[in-house]
Amino acid sequence: MSNSMGKTKVRTVRGGNVYADLGLPNPEQELLKAGLTLQIHKIVKARGLNQTQAGQLLRIKQPHVSALMCNRAGNFSIGRLIEFLTALGQDVEITVKPTRKAQGEMSVVMR
Repeated sequence: MSNSMGKTKVRTVRGGNVYADLGLPNPEQELLKAGLTLQIHKIVKARGLNQTQAGQLLRIKQPHVSALMCNRAGNFSIGRLIEFLTALGQDVEITVKPTRKAQGEMSVVMR
């Protein structure tokens, strides 16, 4: 979802998560990983990096870069994806705050 300010927001809500709809384990984490992976893809493409160059920056082998570029986070943890973003010159901020609902939600805002 994009708005006029150029921000992309990926939000995990019941009924809005394809990973939950497919019955996959840890659907919120999978949606978060997909959002982070998409951001990595966008940065690599915007910089005109080939997969070898991206691999050198991220300190991973080219086949792993290829998987990321196809939006497959594979066995990379959320923490590792965040490390990739910081290696690509991005600041990553995590905010934890109380919710007024029975259960909280996760979201990623990418600018």
